[in-house]
Amino acid sequence: MPPHPDMALVQALLVRALVARFTEDPYSHPLVRWGTALHERFLLPHFAMADLAEVVADLRAHDLDIDLAWFDPYLEFRFPRIGVTEVAGVELELRSAIEPWHVLGEELASGGTARYVDSSTERLQVEARGFVPARHLLTVNGAAVPVQPTGTPGRYVAGIRYRAWKPWSSLHPTLEIDTPLTFELIDRASQVSRGGATYHVVHPGGRSYDRPPVNAAEAEARRARRFEKMGHTTGVIDTEALDTQLAWRSSAGTEYPLTVDLRRRVPQRWGRG
Repeated sequence: MPPHPDMALVQALLVRALVARFTEDPYSHPLVRWGTALHERFLLPHFAMADLAEVVADLRAHDLDIDLAWFDPYLEFRFPRIGVTEVAGVELELRSAIEPWHVLGEELASGGTARYVDSSTERLQVEARGFVPARHLLTVNGAAVPVQPTGTPGRYVAGIRYRAWKPWSSLHPTLEIDTPLTFELIDRASQVSRGGATYHVVHPGGRSYDRPPVNAAEAEARRARRFEKMGHTTGVIDTEALDTQLAWRSSAGTEYPLTVDLRRRVPQRWGRG
Protein backbone atom coordinates (compact mmCIF):
# COMPACT_ATOMS: atom_id res chain seq x y z
CA MET A 1 0.00 0.00 0.00
CA PRO A 2 1.19 3.57 -0.63
CA PRO A 3 2.91 5.03 2.45
CA HIS A 4 1.44 8.53 1.95
CA PRO A 5 -2.16 9.75 1.45
CA ASP A 6 -1.20 11.71 -1.68
CA MET A 7 0.26 8.57 -3.25
CA ALA A 8 -2.92 6.66 -2.43
CA LEU A 9 -4.94 9.46 -4.06
CA VAL A 10 -2.87 9.25 -7.27
CA GLN A 11 -3.32 5.48 -7.33
CA ALA A 12 -7.09 5.79 -6.98
CA LEU A 13 -7.14 8.51 -9.65
CA LEU A 14 -5.28 6.25 -12.08
CA VAL A 15 -7.80 3.44 -11.56
CA ARG A 16 -10.73 5.80 -12.11
CA ALA A 17 -9.11 7.20 -15.25
CA LEU A 18 -8.61 3.70 -16.65
CA VAL A 19 -12.25 2.79 -15.93
CA ALA A 20 -13.44 5.96 -17.66
CA ARG A 21 -11.16 5.38 -20.65
CA PHE A 22 -12.27 1.79 -21.28
CA THR A 23 -15.92 2.61 -20.63
CA GLU A 24 -15.95 5.11 -23.50
CA ASP A 25 -13.59 3.17 -25.79
CA PRO A 26 -13.22 -0.53 -24.89
CA TYR A 27 -9.94 -2.18 -25.84
CA SER A 28 -10.63 -4.55 -28.74
CA HIS A 29 -7.14 -5.24 -30.07
CA PRO A 30 -5.49 -8.68 -29.69
CA LEU A 31 -3.78 -9.20 -26.36
CA VAL A 32 -0.01 -9.58 -26.27
CA ARG A 33 1.44 -12.83 -24.99
CA TRP A 34 4.49 -11.62 -23.11
CA GLY A 35 5.69 -15.04 -21.96
CA THR A 36 8.76 -14.94 -19.72
CA ALA A 37 9.09 -11.17 -20.23
CA LEU A 38 6.50 -10.71 -17.48
CA HIS A 39 8.97 -12.26 -15.05
CA GLU A 40 11.98 -10.41 -16.43
CA ARG A 41 11.53 -7.07 -18.21
CA PHE A 42 8.60 -5.76 -16.21
CA LEU A 43 10.24 -6.60 -12.87
CA LEU A 44 12.93 -3.99 -13.59
CA PRO A 45 12.25 -0.32 -12.79
CA HIS A 46 13.23 0.99 -16.23
CA PHE A 47 10.74 -1.16 -18.16
CA ALA A 48 8.04 -0.85 -15.49
CA MET A 49 8.18 2.93 -15.66
CA ALA A 50 8.35 2.88 -19.47
CA ASP A 51 5.17 0.76 -19.49
CA LEU A 52 3.51 3.21 -17.10
CA ALA A 53 4.54 6.08 -19.40
CA GLU A 54 2.69 4.40 -22.28
CA VAL A 55 -0.42 4.04 -20.12
CA VAL A 56 -0.30 7.72 -19.14
CA ALA A 57 0.21 8.76 -22.77
CA ASP A 58 -2.83 6.71 -23.80
CA LEU A 59 -4.96 8.33 -21.07
CA ARG A 60 -3.85 11.81 -22.13
CA ALA A 61 -4.73 10.95 -25.74
CA HIS A 62 -8.27 10.28 -24.46
CA ASP A 63 -8.48 13.74 -22.79
CA LEU A 64 -7.69 12.45 -19.28
CA ASP A 65 -5.17 14.88 -17.81
CA ILE A 66 -2.80 12.53 -15.95
CA ASP A 67 0.77 13.73 -15.36
CA LEU A 68 3.58 11.15 -15.43
CA ALA A 69 5.53 13.20 -12.88
CA TRP A 70 2.92 12.28 -10.27
CA PHE A 71 4.33 8.75 -10.24
CA ASP A 72 7.96 9.70 -9.52
CA PRO A 73 7.50 8.98 -5.77
CA TYR A 74 6.39 5.44 -6.69
CA LEU A 75 9.69 4.89 -8.52
CA GLU A 76 11.74 5.93 -5.50
CA PHE A 77 9.52 4.03 -3.07
CA ARG A 78 9.18 0.73 -4.94
CA PHE A 79 12.58 0.78 -6.67
CA PRO A 80 14.91 2.60 -4.26
CA ARG A 81 18.31 3.64 -5.54
CA ILE A 82 21.11 1.56 -4.02
CA GLY A 83 24.02 3.66 -5.22
CA VAL A 84 25.69 5.44 -8.13
CA THR A 85 29.33 5.56 -9.20
CA GLU A 86 31.28 6.67 -12.25
CA VAL A 87 34.00 4.54 -13.82
CA ALA A 88 36.03 5.74 -16.82
CA GLY A 89 33.24 8.01 -18.00
CA VAL A 90 30.52 5.37 -17.51
CA GLU A 91 27.95 5.95 -14.79
CA LEU A 92 26.70 2.82 -13.04
CA GLU A 93 23.46 2.97 -11.06
CA LEU A 94 22.00 0.15 -8.97
CA ARG A 95 18.31 0.04 -8.08
CA SER A 96 16.24 -2.56 -6.30
CA ALA A 97 13.89 -4.53 -8.54
CA ILE A 98 10.91 -6.80 -7.97
CA GLU A 99 11.48 -10.46 -7.13
CA PRO A 100 8.43 -12.75 -6.68
CA TRP A 101 8.76 -14.98 -3.62
CA HIS A 102 7.48 -18.55 -3.53
CA VAL A 103 5.13 -19.81 -0.85
CA LEU A 104 6.43 -23.13 0.48
CA GLY A 105 4.46 -26.16 1.57
CA GLU A 106 3.12 -26.72 5.04
CA GLU A 107 5.71 -27.37 7.73
CA LEU A 108 5.46 -28.24 11.37
CA ALA A 109 5.66 -25.28 13.71
CA SER A 110 5.07 -24.73 17.40
CA GLY A 111 1.43 -25.43 18.04
CA GLY A 112 0.51 -26.37 14.47
CA THR A 113 1.62 -25.94 10.87
CA ALA A 114 2.91 -22.97 8.91
CA ARG A 115 3.67 -22.07 5.28
CA TYR A 116 6.85 -20.06 4.97
CA VAL A 117 7.73 -17.64 2.16
CA ASP A 118 11.11 -18.14 0.51
CA SER A 119 12.59 -14.63 0.69
CA SER A 120 16.17 -15.76 0.08
CA THR A 121 16.32 -14.51 -3.54
CA GLU A 122 16.47 -10.85 -4.53
CA ARG A 123 16.81 -8.91 -7.77
CA LEU A 124 18.29 -5.56 -8.72
CA GLN A 125 18.75 -3.50 -11.86
CA VAL A 126 22.08 -2.18 -13.05
CA GLU A 127 21.96 0.78 -15.44
CA ALA A 128 25.01 1.96 -17.38
CA ARG A 129 25.03 5.47 -18.89
CA GLY A 130 27.77 6.29 -21.38
CA PHE A 131 28.29 2.58 -22.03
CA VAL A 132 29.71 1.61 -25.45
CA PRO A 133 29.41 -2.15 -26.19
CA ALA A 134 32.28 -2.01 -28.70
CA ARG A 135 34.58 -0.69 -25.95
CA HIS A 136 33.16 -2.00 -22.69
CA LEU A 137 32.02 -5.14 -20.91
CA LEU A 138 30.15 -5.23 -17.60
CA THR A 139 30.53 -8.09 -15.14
CA VAL A 140 29.08 -9.04 -11.76
CA ASN A 141 31.07 -11.46 -9.61
CA GLY A 142 32.97 -12.47 -12.75
CA ALA A 143 29.88 -13.18 -14.89
CA ALA A 144 29.17 -11.16 -18.04
CA VAL A 145 26.12 -8.90 -17.69
CA PRO A 146 23.88 -8.90 -20.82
CA VAL A 147 23.07 -5.18 -20.85
CA GLN A 148 20.31 -4.22 -23.27
CA PRO A 149 19.71 -0.86 -25.00
CA THR A 150 16.89 1.30 -23.69
CA GLY A 151 16.31 3.43 -26.77
CA THR A 152 18.44 6.26 -25.39
CA PRO A 153 21.97 6.32 -26.88
CA GLY A 154 24.59 5.12 -24.40
CA ARG A 155 22.02 3.94 -21.85
CA TYR A 156 21.80 0.20 -21.10
CA VAL A 157 20.13 -1.88 -18.38
CA ALA A 158 20.15 -5.46 -17.12
CA GLY A 159 18.77 -7.49 -14.21
CA ILE A 160 20.75 -9.38 -11.56
CA ARG A 161 19.08 -12.21 -9.66
CA TYR A 162 20.97 -13.56 -6.67
CA ARG A 163 20.66 -15.43 -3.41
CA ALA A 164 20.82 -12.83 -0.67
CA TRP A 165 20.06 -14.87 2.44
CA LYS A 166 20.16 -18.45 3.61
CA PRO A 167 17.14 -18.99 5.87
CA TRP A 168 16.58 -22.34 7.50
CA SER A 169 13.45 -22.97 5.38
CA SER A 170 13.76 -22.15 1.66
CA LEU A 171 14.02 -23.59 -1.82
CA HIS A 172 17.45 -24.95 -2.82
CA PRO A 173 18.80 -25.07 0.76
CA THR A 174 22.26 -26.21 -0.40
CA LEU A 175 22.95 -23.06 -2.46
CA GLU A 176 25.24 -20.53 -0.82
CA ILE A 177 24.65 -16.78 -0.87
CA ASP A 178 26.04 -14.76 -3.79
CA THR A 179 26.78 -11.52 -1.98
CA PRO A 180 28.60 -9.20 -1.92
CA LEU A 181 27.93 -8.29 -5.55
CA THR A 182 30.97 -6.77 -7.27
CA PHE A 183 30.32 -4.93 -10.53
CA GLU A 184 33.25 -4.16 -12.81
CA LEU A 185 33.66 -2.26 -16.06
CA ILE A 186 36.02 -4.10 -18.41
CA ASP A 187 37.97 -2.33 -21.14
CA ARG A 188 38.00 -4.51 -24.26
CA ALA A 189 41.12 -2.98 -25.80
CA SER A 190 43.41 -3.36 -22.79
CA GLN A 191 41.53 -6.36 -21.27
CA VAL A 192 41.70 -4.89 -17.79
CA SER A 193 39.15 -3.87 -15.18
CA ARG A 194 38.71 -0.11 -14.93
CA GLY A 195 36.91 -0.33 -11.57
CA GLY A 196 33.36 -0.68 -10.38
CA ALA A 197 31.18 -0.92 -7.29
CA THR A 198 30.31 -3.40 -4.55
CA TYR A 199 26.91 -3.96 -2.96
CA HIS A 200 26.42 -5.69 0.40
CA VAL A 201 23.03 -7.01 1.45
CA VAL A 202 24.01 -6.55 5.09
CA HIS A 203 26.56 -4.34 6.81
CA PRO A 204 29.96 -5.06 5.19
CA GLY A 205 31.52 -5.53 8.59
CA GLY A 206 28.85 -7.98 9.72
CA ARG A 207 27.36 -5.54 12.22
CA SER A 208 23.92 -6.30 13.62
CA TYR A 209 21.99 -3.27 14.82
CA ASP A 210 20.33 -3.47 18.22
CA ARG A 211 17.46 -1.10 17.37
CA PRO A 212 15.60 0.31 14.38
CA PRO A 213 16.82 3.63 12.92
CA VAL A 214 15.56 6.64 14.88
CA ASN A 215 14.81 8.67 11.73
CA ALA A 216 15.08 8.68 7.94
CA ALA A 217 18.61 10.13 8.02
CA GLU A 218 19.95 7.19 10.05
CA ALA A 219 18.14 4.69 7.81
CA GLU A 220 19.67 6.32 4.73
CA ALA A 221 23.13 6.20 6.34
CA ARG A 222 22.75 2.48 7.00
CA ARG A 223 21.75 1.83 3.38
CA ALA A 224 24.58 3.98 2.04
CA ARG A 225 27.13 2.02 4.07
CA ARG A 226 26.25 -1.15 2.13
CA PHE A 227 27.27 0.41 -1.20
CA GLU A 228 30.98 0.91 -1.89
CA LYS A 229 32.41 2.76 -4.90
CA MET A 230 35.11 0.18 -5.43
CA GLY A 231 35.54 -3.09 -7.27
CA HIS A 232 38.63 -4.09 -9.18
CA THR A 233 40.23 -7.32 -10.38
CA THR A 234 43.92 -7.21 -11.21
CA GLY A 235 45.56 -8.88 -14.18
CA VAL A 236 44.53 -9.54 -17.75
CA ILE A 237 40.89 -10.58 -18.21
CA ASP A 238 39.70 -13.13 -20.75
CA THR A 239 37.23 -11.01 -22.70
CA GLU A 240 36.65 -13.82 -25.21
CA ALA A 241 35.17 -15.97 -22.46
CA LEU A 242 32.89 -13.11 -21.44
CA ASP A 243 31.77 -12.61 -25.05
CA THR A 244 30.98 -16.35 -25.21
CA GLN A 245 28.67 -15.95 -22.21
CA LEU A 246 26.94 -13.00 -23.85
CA ALA A 247 26.50 -14.90 -27.11
CA TRP A 248 24.87 -17.79 -25.26
CA ARG A 249 22.48 -15.48 -23.41
CA SER A 250 21.42 -13.75 -26.61
CA SER A 251 20.66 -17.05 -28.35
CA ALA A 252 17.07 -17.93 -29.24
CA GLY A 253 16.91 -20.69 -26.63
CA THR A 254 17.57 -18.42 -23.65
CA GLU A 255 14.36 -17.74 -21.72
CA TYR A 256 15.74 -14.77 -19.76
CA PRO A 257 18.27 -12.99 -22.00
CA LEU A 258 18.12 -9.81 -19.91
CA THR A 259 18.95 -11.35 -16.52
CA VAL A 260 22.02 -12.85 -14.88
CA ASP A 261 20.92 -15.48 -12.36
CA LEU A 262 23.96 -16.00 -10.15
CA ARG A 263 22.35 -19.04 -8.53
CA ARG A 264 22.69 -20.97 -11.82
CA ARG A 265 26.33 -20.19 -12.43
CA VAL A 266 29.42 -22.12 -11.31
CA PRO A 267 31.93 -19.44 -10.25
CA GLN A 268 35.06 -19.40 -12.39
CA ARG A 269 37.96 -17.01 -12.48
CA TRP A 270 38.48 -15.27 -15.78
CA GLY A 271 41.92 -13.78 -15.16
CA ARG A 272 44.84 -15.01 -17.27
CA GLY A 273 47.66 -13.58 -15.26
